[in-house]
Parts: sequence; C-alpha cells; structure tokens
Amino acid sequence: MQGDSGGELQHPRRNLGNRCRSQAERFIKSAKKDPSRNLENLQWAEQNARQSVLHDFTDERNWACLAHVKVLLEDKEGLAAVLDDVFTILGRDPDQLVQLEGINMLTMGYELLSAAFLADPLNPDKWWEHCKSNGAEGELEKFAKRCKRLDFSDQRANIIFGRRLERVLKSGRAELFIELVHHLLAQRPSNHELWMDLGLLHEKRKEWDEAWLCYDHVQQIRPHFDTRDAFRERLIKRLEGKKWSEPDTNIRSNFLQRMQSLASTLEAKTTAAQLSQHGSSMVAAEKVVEKINPDLVEMEKLLAAKDFAAAFFYARRLLTLGEKWAQEYLDKARRGLELE
Repeated sequence: MQGDSGGELQHPRRNLGNRCRSQAERFIKSAKKDPSRNLENLQWAEQNARQSVLHDFTDERNWACLAHVKVLLEDKEGLAAVLDDVFTILGRDPDQLVQLEGINMLTMGYELLSAAFLADPLNPDKWWEHCKSNGAEGELEKFAKRCKRLDFSDQRANIIFGRRLERVLKSGRAELFIELVHHLLAQRPSNHELWMDLGLLHEKRKEWDEAWLCYDHVQQIRPHFDTRDAFRERLIKRLEGKKWSEPDTNIRSNFLQRMQSLASTLEAKTTAAQLSQHGSSMVAAEKVVEKINPDLVEMEKLLAAKDFAAAFFYARRLLTLGEKWAQEYLDKARRGLELE
C-alpha cells in the first residue's frame, strides 16, 4: 500500500480526493443494492478510494473509505497494508506498529484505524486542538519526544509533522520549533519549504549565520532558486554598510555534520547490524580500505544502507572542505532521496 499512495505523491489535492471518495461511496451503495454485481461494484469502489488517498493523503475520510472497502471485500492483507501505510505517515511509531501484530483485521482493523486518527489527527488544526484540550504543555512534551525518535523519511510523514510544527511556531514556541524541525529536515533534506520557513524565522530573529545556512541549503537543492543570494542583498541593505561575511568553512562544516548525525535512519542501523555479521574477514578488508580513504568508505556504507539523507549531508560537508570527489556521491544521494 505504501507504494500506492507514496510513489506518485504530489501536494494534497483536496477536491480530487473528495470527488474520488464520493464516487467510491456511490459504488459501495450500488454494491449493497445489487448483490449480482456486488464484487464488480466493490472493485470500482476500491479503485476510487485508492485514488482519493493518492490525491489527498491528509484527509482521514479517504483512508476510512478505503479501509471500509477492504472490510467489505474481506481483504485482510489489504487492510493490514492500509494500516501500515497510515502508521508510516504517522512516523512509524513502534507503539502503533505493535498493534498490528496478531489481530483479526476484519473485526478490529477499522476500529484500530479510527482510534489512531482520534489520538493522532492528520489535520494539523484538529491535532493542535487535541493538544490544547489535553493540556498543551504536557502534549507538546510528548510530541517533542516522538519527533526525536520517529521515522520521517517518508515524504508524507514529513509534510504531516511539518504542518504540526507550523502550529507550534504560530503558538509562539519558536525555540521548540527550531529544536524539532531539524529532526524532520535531517531525514528529508529535500523539504525546501520547511528549510525556507526555518530560514525566515532565523532572519526575523537576526540570526544571520543560521538564516544563511538554511537559504544556502535551499539553493543547493533547488539551484534555480536565488534564496541565498536574495538574502545577502536584503542583509546588505539592512545593515547599512556594517560588515557581515558569510559563515566560514568551519561553521558550515559543523552545521552539516550536525545534520548528518541527526539523519541516522532505521535503515542505516539495520544495515550496520547486518554488516557486523559478515565476519572478521570483511572487517580486516575494511581496515585496509580505510587507510586509503575513510571518508570514501563511510560514503559507500551510507549509500549501501540507503541512508540517503545522511549521505547527502556528509557529501555536502566534504565538498565544503574542498573534497571535489564527493560531488559524485552528493548526486547519488540526491537521486536516492528523489526515489524515496
């Protein structure tokens, strides 16, 4: 299911999602009215419900409609895939994933989906109201802990939690926003809109170096944008002749190293565990290679583990330090992020 709703992802298109869901609901009604064409109508309902999720994964009604069709079709595996996809969007929380183990999908699956949305609404405004009604400070403390341990590598998860963080920022909690947004950006460095939001916040706070680093990153991943150059021009006018220079190599390198550390993913940990089981001969061979170029070995490890976010920041840091050979690996990491 993840491939169905994630692979052709665009920004949510609510109207198309609503239209497809309404069409699916009509086919469900037709299936109940005409038993002789029950299966045919339910298959059409499933197709339209699936399209509604593709068009707008942020609307809980689309997911509920698809899950309802799966129940009517008695498709246990399909319903399990729907739930797994929803939990992926919600950051693959282990506490949620464990609920999928050993349950009767046809009797409990739909209820589990409803409970998940009740506790963790996809709509950012509903989520924020849920936080406030349950005690904002306590809920945000739990939210902060989740942001530091969940998997946001899926683009949809990054969008959902990014919108939640926008509500946190609007509530006046800028420090919490800055702290948590790095966890999202580390796992999805191509989220240029969130980088722009962070850059604008730093600019408003007169944190020039931090703003430049954000805008520079946007221009690196979107070369046709002039965010960094436009910021420099704004700043020159604002400072009215006062001197300011771009962050030096050391500051830029430290920033990218921090982002790389945050970008440690579940895939990288799994791959590291697998590599450790290959025996001492591989370790010995690895030590020989490391004498040649340990940075190259590390880059190969990250790419082999499909830890493209960490590889992206690592390659950028190496380029900042003058290692021109890292450009090839930066391009590979960028392509990997685009495919995810």
